[in-house]
Amino acid sequence: MKFEDLYQADFKLLDDAVSDWGQLVTNLTDLQKQARDGLHNKAVKADWHGVNAGVSKEFIGKTAGEFDDATKEATSIHNILKDTAGELRTYHQQLHQALDDGRKKNLTVISSGDGGFIVTMAVHPDRAAQGTTVPEHSVTDEDALRDQVQGILNNAAKSDSTASEVLMALVDESQYGFSGVVYKDRDQAEKAVQEADELAKLAKKDPAKLTAKDFDAINKGLKQYHDDPLFSEEFAERLGPAGTEKFWLGLTDNREGGHLAYERGYKYAELQKNLSLTLATASQSDSAGMTAWKQQVIDTGARAVGTHGNVLGFQVMSNLMRDGDFDDQFMTDYGRGLMKTERFYTDDGKNVAWQASICPQLNYEGSDGGWDPLNGYLKGLSNNPAAATNFFNEDFIPQDAHHKSAVSNFDYLFKQRQWPMDSNDIHGVHSTVGQNFLAQALEAATTGHPAGEMPTIDTPAHTPAEADLFKDIVSATADKPELLTDRGYMSDSFGQIASEYLPDINRANSDVPHTDLLYPIDGSAAHLESGDVNKFLFAVGQNPEGYAAVEVGQKAYMSNLLQYHLDPNLSADHRFTGDHKLLVQTVAERSGEVSGMLGQGRMEAIGSTAKGKDDAFDHAVAQYQNLISGGIGTAVGVGTSFIGSPVAGGIVGGAAGTATGSALQWLFQDVQGDAADDAHDNEAKVWQSGLDRNSAYTMHATDLAVKRYHLSPDLVSYASHSAHQGYYNAQAILNGQDPGSTADISG
Repeated sequence: MKFEDLYQADFKLLDDAVSDWGQLVTNLTDLQKQARDGLHNKAVKADWHGVNAGVSKEFIGKTAGEFDDATKEATSIHNILKDTAGELRTYHQQLHQALDDGRKKNLTVISSGDGGFIVTMAVHPDRAAQGTTVPEHSVTDEDALRDQVQGILNNAAKSDSTASEVLMALVDESQYGFSGVVYKDRDQAEKAVQEADELAKLAKKDPAKLTAKDFDAINKGLKQYHDDPLFSEEFAERLGPAGTEKFWLGLTDNREGGHLAYERGYKYAELQKNLSLTLATASQSDSAGMTAWKQQVIDTGARAVGTHGNVLGFQVMSNLMRDGDFDDQFMTDYGRGLMKTERFYTDDGKNVAWQASICPQLNYEGSDGGWDPLNGYLKGLSNNPAAATNFFNEDFIPQDAHHKSAVSNFDYLFKQRQWPMDSNDIHGVHSTVGQNFLAQALEAATTGHPAGEMPTIDTPAHTPAEADLFKDIVSATADKPELLTDRGYMSDSFGQIASEYLPDINRANSDVPHTDLLYPIDGSAAHLESGDVNKFLFAVGQNPEGYAAVEVGQKAYMSNLLQYHLDPNLSADHRFTGDHKLLVQTVAERSGEVSGMLGQGRMEAIGSTAKGKDDAFDHAVAQYQNLISGGIGTAVGVGTSFIGSPVAGGIVGGAAGTATGSALQWLFQDVQGDAADDAHDNEAKVWQSGLDRNSAYTMHATDLAVKRYHLSPDLVSYASHSAHQGYYNAQAILNGQDPGSTADISG
């Protein structure tokens, strides 16, 4: 900061900028509200199908989100400008006051012409007016004034430069969008950047010289700031890809960080998570620095890293991608590089690779050692639906002169891959973690939301790529059910996937005309074969968690369908039939078939002495209530129309959602009561219990709809009979027989 610039400072332009940004924040806040309450909410409730549901609705949701981010970034810029203007004005006043005080001792400050200043006498005693007393001063007074002025200039320079740095960093965060973070003032933003620099310096230390105090500082800082874009980008860029790999590898290798493992090993999992979350936030930036960072990670992934050269970059970095939402394009590009390396080390999948090594242990989050880089990467994909969808639909082995047919990443990983031994278990127990992460990544890839979460009204309708992938899952499981039944730990994810494709599943099992009206679908439909669907449901039903997800989802979906189709206000172009009896029979029978197929799988499970009794199934259904406690309808339901996609039906459906919630509460209470009794220990009891519960629920759900719309109570008994028939149909279908029917629907 030049002396003359601060002394002669005119704050009008800066004040105008503060005022303009303040007005911009006000305007954006208003637009944000309009985008959220008007544009977004109307899009959610609109009855759109096809491209509009799958593309336009999602685009509108993202656009509304951009208004939110724009408001946040503008607020940060306004706060920083306002804070900086206030500080500079204070330093301007302090400088003038210092000069005024200096004159009292006959001292003044003048510009040196090069940006600096000179402390000199204000009036030479020999030139003072006659009779005027000139104040005296000492050399100490001169030095004190010089130091005071320099201190003011230093503070002003820091305020100005740091404001410039953080403002530029904010703008550079997102080349095409906005940074979704709010800083209350310049100091807060500056502190985030300074903290990142200091922690990066610590992380760059020789691992052998890193102390427990250093470790604690890094872990604490990452935990506090991992969601802060400025901090995360600064930390990642300062440390660099190579520094990141060296840091983590040095900690986990006892030959380098053994002393820390002894002192802080119990906190390694926490640090790993915090580091992963930090890198995920940083990856969302498309600044030049982070673009180079991401490319370098991929370019060096297949190379040996670390001191001892026995670990590849992909093996280290994949373990630092397990938590957080990484940038979509980065995850996609990283996956391509990783699978290219997988092909090389497995000879196109013929051999097993990535076997566990004695040293180092690369992962501390879970039971796998982290030597298989696909474990961490697949876990990362489970948090990133868009990248997961892209990844599974890409070729692992492309069709070319050497290969007769292409093999997708899904085909290879689900059906063919030889999974390596990758376990921390000292007895060498085979680790199933990677295959479980595969299931979670498939859940994200097919549903459009992170694995382990329930869909919401903002979850986009299924895309063609998502629907095609679900079709592949159903087909692969039908061809070889043991791919799922022998890996029951995957069934919770597969059950959740199926619960979000119930319109598609019900369509496949219906031979009536106009299934598009009977089972409306927002977005793209999965075109499934009936035989494949039933084999898939039979396999999913053999696992308690998979059974619970589909059983609860189907029953809620049936209730939503009845509420929707029996509504007298439903427009003619959406109406399947005006015959209420025919409608109730059709919906109840098809729903009964789904539940019956799950029941057959449940019987198969308890028929095996290795799997024991049946109590786990009712317990899983009862526990599923906890997953949807935030809103009963979020297990099933809608996007744009409340039965169009299995997303948020109870929320969007209004009264229909309330009715569905009431029906499900009845189901949960019934299951909980049954679970408290003796467990069913034979197939006959399981069959009869499932048959009775399915009929009773169907009657209850139909009764709610009938009373709501003041319809004939006879519909309840029709529904009960058809539910029985549908449940019996499942048994006939599995035995290769033609199912019965309670409704004769002509085309």
